[in-house]
Amino acid sequence: MPSNILEMRNITKTFPGVKALQNVTFTVAEGEIHAICGENGAGKSTLMKVLSGVYPFGEYEGDIVFEGKTCEFSGIRDSEERGIVIIHQELALVPELSIAENIFLGNETAKRGLINWDETNARAAKLLKRVGLDENPTTKIIELGVGKQQLVEIAKAMSKKVRMLILDEPTAALNDDDSAHLLDLLRGLRDEGITCVIISHKLNEIKAISDQVTIIRDGQTIDTLHMKRDEVTEDRIISLMVGRSLENRYPDRDPSIEIGEEVLRIENWTVHSPTQRGRVLIRNANLNLRKGEVVGLAGLMGAGRTELAMSVFGRSYGTNISGQLYKFGKPIEAKNVQQAIAHGLAYATEDRKRYGLNLIDNIQRNVSAAALGKLAKAGWVDDNQELSVAEGFRKSLRIKAPTVASITGKLSGGNQQKVVLAKWIYTNPDVLILDEPTRGIDVGAKYEIYQIINQLAAEGKAILVISSELPELLGICDRIYTLSEGRITGEVPREKANQELLMQYMTRGQE
Repeated sequence: MPSNILEMRNITKTFPGVKALQNVTFTVAEGEIHAICGENGAGKSTLMKVLSGVYPFGEYEGDIVFEGKTCEFSGIRDSEERGIVIIHQELALVPELSIAENIFLGNETAKRGLINWDETNARAAKLLKRVGLDENPTTKIIELGVGKQQLVEIAKAMSKKVRMLILDEPTAALNDDDSAHLLDLLRGLRDEGITCVIISHKLNEIKAISDQVTIIRDGQTIDTLHMKRDEVTEDRIISLMVGRSLENRYPDRDPSIEIGEEVLRIENWTVHSPTQRGRVLIRNANLNLRKGEVVGLAGLMGAGRTELAMSVFGRSYGTNISGQLYKFGKPIEAKNVQQAIAHGLAYATEDRKRYGLNLIDNIQRNVSAAALGKLAKAGWVDDNQELSVAEGFRKSLRIKAPTVASITGKLSGGNQQKVVLAKWIYTNPDVLILDEPTRGIDVGAKYEIYQIINQLAAEGKAILVISSELPELLGICDRIYTLSEGRITGEVPREKANQELLMQYMTRGQE
């Protein structure tokens, strides 16, 4: 039986007004993959930041014992010297530097102040081969997709003689193929004796890869399950995470609510790439949304789902856009975001941290950002009314924050997503486009987002949901369109939809 490489004993971490961790005990066996589960805000990332020295000794209570020795890390460099390396959900890579430069940034191969680039690139090439990334070390990070960037981060960790690798939501932004490759890589690292700790909301991946899973709820350790010895099911993990059972992961729609008239129709919509001349991203797309209806848009990575949504929303992406939009049967022009909002369109982006929110500002300002005109008189925003509006959304959407003056960037992913929804709901749209609305959030928060979607539909909104998770679309949508290579390839009603049929349509090539 393997010995423990790590013990975290009675870890308590307090922020002003909030106890993020309370007497957490966490033990990891050497050479295993150990998963950590919990709702957003449960304390998972905080615990790993304590371990890696992001929160140094003195800022928390409790003990960290690594390889039998009590550690008092004063920063990340101290933990890395012991072989503990953390890869955060937001990758710490410099886009304009090369792969090799990023791998050895701060750890350069130099003599007398001069970097030996031949040796640097050669060492980087060996590391890239080890993680299965077939790229030239001189390639700039900006030229790589997210999946390959994740592998560069792991190669960077490998350059530091890692003993324990911590990954925070490593597959959250990856497609299925990249996720599968990453999980295979982690299995390979385990076989080499490297211990891995993975934070993830994807329960199917946790079941597939981990040896043990620890569940944290409200800053406390709830249980640790051994995947082979214990009867571990997704339902059991969910119950421990949220403190209650979720018999149905998708709330029932009220059958008394009837789907009404057509609100938005998109005809012959064609979009060209803004960066690759002559490339057509969307070709002659036709779809419609009705009042009180939740419509899904399914497609593989690169099919054009986000490009379609953004181009419809005020032509915020793409060039040489042609086709026609109809609102309640009448043609409309939405050549910019302001016009789109004025016509009752709203778009909640898939990248809430980069495009959806101002993370350094508070909840109040984020909620009002898209509809300041409703709060302004003679060019001045009514602060009291803005406060009242934001507070109303904080309560109605159950945003977990002490006040609307809380900084948005400090909220959990699920609560940030609720702020994004509040921002667009306040514009009072007739059509709401939700691009990956539950990406990177836990099952409990997902359920709350689904309830919000149902409530909006009950109020008569027409909703388009883009999601990479087919079970999610099947669970919440009335109809589902499929997209492949920029073309609408199918339209499937709820009663006939299943994953196999959707995948058939999603993989149809150009005719």
